[in-house]
Amino acid sequence: MKDQQGSNRISSGVIAAVSAAVVAVGGGVAWFTTQSSNTPTPSNPSGRIEQPPQPSTRQPANEQTPNVYWLRSNNKNVTLVPQPVKVASIRPNQPLEAAFQSLLAGPTEGTDSTTIPKGTKLLGLKTENDEVHVNLSEDFTSGGGSTSMMGRVGQVVYTATTLNPKAKVYIDVNGKPLDVLGGEGVELQQPLTREQFQKNYPL
Repeated sequence: MKDQQGSNRISSGVIAAVSAAVVAVGGGVAWFTTQSSNTPTPSNPSGRIEQPPQPSTRQPANEQTPNVYWLRSNNKNVTLVPQPVKVASIRPNQPLEAAFQSLLAGPTEGTDSTTIPKGTKLLGLKTENDEVHVNLSEDFTSGGGSTSMMGRVGQVVYTATTLNPKAKVYIDVNGKPLDVLGGEGVELQQPLTREQFQKNYPL
């Protein structure tokens, strides 16, 4: 009977010890699990370095307002008057290209006029540093006297320099520099600037 009670006490002690060990191990596992969940784990298990997404190189459209220049008669004088054209530009030359398309289409309202012959097309436009190169179709040189010729040159020069009034303008016709314009032989000293135009080609 005593031996049986002793074995019961031993069994109870062993059970208590094992239980304590289980509790301790369980607590340790729980603590480890908690610590592991608090530690940030990499989302890339393969170990490769992923590059961050590159920002888009396309810029949002920036609205610019170049001016198109028309001719306005005032008594005996003719002046160049600006008309703003709003352009949502993405490419660098887009504002000027849009301005020239409006210029060559002619005025749509008001009493302002143009001496640029109908049918004149923009064959090319390039801006580089402080230079603007405008390439027009051969229609640009047809018809009109010297006043008409100087008027259309002024329209091109002022429209080309609307975003940079100090720029130098080179006018080509079918890809060749325009040296003499019209039957009356208006000579152009290129490059042309606003200042030179006012001085050498009075309207």
